[in-house]
Amino acid sequence: MFAGAVTALAVPANAQTLDKALAVQGQADKAAAESQKRINEIRDRTQDAASRYATALADSESLEKYNKQLDKQVSAQREEMTSIEAQLLQIETTNREVQPLMQRMVNTLERFVGLDVPFLLAERTQRVKTLQEIMPRADVTISEKYRRIIEAYQIELEYGRTLDTYEGLIGTGADTRTVSFVRLGRVALMYQSLDGEETAYWDAKNKSWVVDNSYADAVAEARRVARKDGPPELLTVPVPAPQEIRS
Repeated sequence: MFAGAVTALAVPANAQTLDKALAVQGQADKAAAESQKRINEIRDRTQDAASRYATALADSESLEKYNKQLDKQVSAQREEMTSIEAQLLQIETTNREVQPLMQRMVNTLERFVGLDVPFLLAERTQRVKTLQEIMPRADVTISEKYRRIIEAYQIELEYGRTLDTYEGLIGTGADTRTVSFVRLGRVALMYQSLDGEETAYWDAKNKSWVVDNSYADAVAEARRVARKDGPPELLTVPVPAPQEIRS
């Protein structure tokens, strides 16, 4: 009976020990879980910090590369600006030298037209006048002025090797009338009245028109050839005699 009582008391004692053990194990597990949680949090923060550091490092390297590239661009732009300034200075110097030269070319052309055989005089005079008007203009570039001067010279050169016919006015006041002009280069300038009754040629020496109807057929033929109404033929035209040049 006593032994049975001892056995009955021993079971609750073992149960209490087990409960305590389980409780201790539970606390340990909980503590372990909390520790693992903190470890995970620390690891995450460490990884995040490492990632931010890597990003910052990459950004720093990228920024350094960008700054180096920017320095190169700034240096190149400075060199280019220096070159441009030198070119502008050269252009300014060239303009100062070229402008007087071009003005002399225009003045020479103006004198030449005034002394030349008086064909297409209004057209040629207007061309020179236009050149004189653009010379002082700042809105017209040096290259454009030069181009137009050369163009005018080329036109004048072309006159010297072409045959042309055109209608124009001759005479002054009440004597003004329309006639047909014929120009053979700069060798001869002639005209014929529209009715064919009057033929004349330009006397370069005396700077006057000389009526000479003996050239009527030649002028009519020259007009026909100039209009391309027929094949070229040998023309008889008045040619001024060579003049002696005195020094």
